[in-house]
Amino acid sequence: MRLGLGLGYWGAKSGLDMDLVLEAERLGYHSVWAAEAWGSDAVTVLTWVGSRTERIRLGSAILQMPARTPAMTAMTAVTLNELSSGRFILGLGASGPQVVEGWHGQPFGKPLVRSREYVDIVRAILARDAPLVHDGPHYQIPYRGLDATGLGKPLKLITHPAHELPIYLASIGPRNVALTAEIADGWLPVFFSPDKSPAIYRDALEAGFAAGGRTDPSTFDVAPTVSAIVADDVEAARAAVKPTLALYVGGMGARGRNFYFDLACRYGYADAAEEIQDHYLGGRRLAATKAVPDDLVDEVALVGTRSMVADRLDTWRRAGVTTLIVNAPDSDTLRTLAEVVA
Repeated sequence: MRLGLGLGYWGAKSGLDMDLVLEAERLGYHSVWAAEAWGSDAVTVLTWVGSRTERIRLGSAILQMPARTPAMTAMTAVTLNELSSGRFILGLGASGPQVVEGWHGQPFGKPLVRSREYVDIVRAILARDAPLVHDGPHYQIPYRGLDATGLGKPLKLITHPAHELPIYLASIGPRNVALTAEIADGWLPVFFSPDKSPAIYRDALEAGFAAGGRTDPSTFDVAPTVSAIVADDVEAARAAVKPTLALYVGGMGARGRNFYFDLACRYGYADAAEEIQDHYLGGRRLAATKAVPDDLVDEVALVGTRSMVADRLDTWRRAGVTTLIVNAPDSDTLRTLAEVVA
């Protein structure tokens, strides 16, 4: 199991801890990953990181598909990959209706259909086998709508990529996970439970591998993002993780349409998820945070003393995780994880 460093996305304050990134590269971390929501974007952060590093790979976890056309994403990915000598990993995600419609002003549509179309188009652009033509429910290239000029014509990427570009997908629901296993090179799960996720997603992964003709599942990278804090004060470490869980389970979506709430329920925390959501949507964020169970934190995060984290890492290995992307707050945690994983 190799390690990645997750940078997440900026909150109210901007900033990038390059010292932490450089320490991760010095320690031999495989990759560094940037995210985006409705603040900082991932591409600019990764470009900045790539210009100041030499070996560590650069991953997007994730680029929001509705925010960019597939062609723009392909152009951006090729540019970053070539400038970094093949270090870029293109992680994509559908995001949720709250962000897609409320921020990007795009219809949420059918996320599985969109994801398949999107990846097909990006791969066709990268392959350069022919000028791009696509006719689907989400994307029509060249555009031939009623307001079209009629001047659009199929084009082929000008740049000839010299490096391979892996494509990962973020997914939570079983059907989306099956699609990920079918069409992507890796999976970016969030709030992954090494205790329960293997059983929950086994059938979906196997169905996806079969549909995609993948005979060797070991070539598929399972790369969850996990909050990691190595500290003697276990309660304080748990408390640092709980606000993020409360945000996603309680507020990242509407009542009845929150993928993270559904995931917590699948893990067996339905009562707690209801309480968290009630508090969060009612404006009681502190109460929502306090309602997050310690057991849920311990299940989806890596928190505690060095020996606790070392013991827990064995569970993540056995769960089939091949790249563990850690959101770590300090270099001590980075070093401890590198020592334990080695």
